[in-house]
Amino acid sequence: MNDFSPRNVLVTGAHQGIGAATAHVLATNGLRVACADIIVPDATVAGLVEHSKGHVSLACDVSDETSVVGMFADLDKKIGSIDAVVHCAGVIAERPLLETSVEEFDRVIAINLRGSFLVGREALRRMEGREGRVVLTSSDLGVSGRETFSPYVASKHGVMGLVRSWAKEFAPRILVNALCPGPIDTDMLGAKNMTPEWRARELDIPLARFGRPDEVAHMAAFLIGPYAGFITGQGIGINGGSAMP
Repeated sequence: MNDFSPRNVLVTGAHQGIGAATAHVLATNGLRVACADIIVPDATVAGLVEHSKGHVSLACDVSDETSVVGMFADLDKKIGSIDAVVHCAGVIAERPLLETSVEEFDRVIAINLRGSFLVGREALRRMEGREGRVVLTSSDLGVSGRETFSPYVASKHGVMGLVRSWAKEFAPRILVNALCPGPIDTDMLGAKNMTPEWRARELDIPLARFGRPDEVAHMAAFLIGPYAGFITGQGIGINGGSAMP
């Protein structure tokens, strides 16, 4: 596995944040990148043009099976076979449990967990029988927990369950791992998702700062690259010490 070098990579959640940063890092490393998001990430793809690898933009609601299956069918036509997927699409929600509606719980689980299942399943369907890499996005809270974030925490623990199961099911040719970011400076940590008190608490970690999206992106590039051939079933923390499992 150590000589595995991907050529075509799908990045979901590529419109902004970690997904957009991942698309750029992979493109600058010479990979052909398919960028997918519920908002068509044309701006991300436009920023990759200088690398001239035929990058493509795709619309997809990761929580909807028809949308995901259709996106992969479109991907098959536009870019052909994929060697790796980095699934970054996700949402966060902060709310005390007793104020959390079933609708809010279902929304977070649908995007974060069902989305990971659907994207991962369709990617693995196409990689089966050959070498490949799947990288899902969990969280530092996917290995710990936090009050008032129970739907989010549950979804990210679920992602780790998928990773560990698939890593065993598809070994040794396909490696499956998870990124577990801590507080990363993206819109997800903004006022619409988190109170100022919780945003301040995110800085109470050993490195005392927010991480940058590109710091997560470079770890994604490592996990799908030739030097990660003995890593599977893992949740890799990029978290400034916020979680130390």
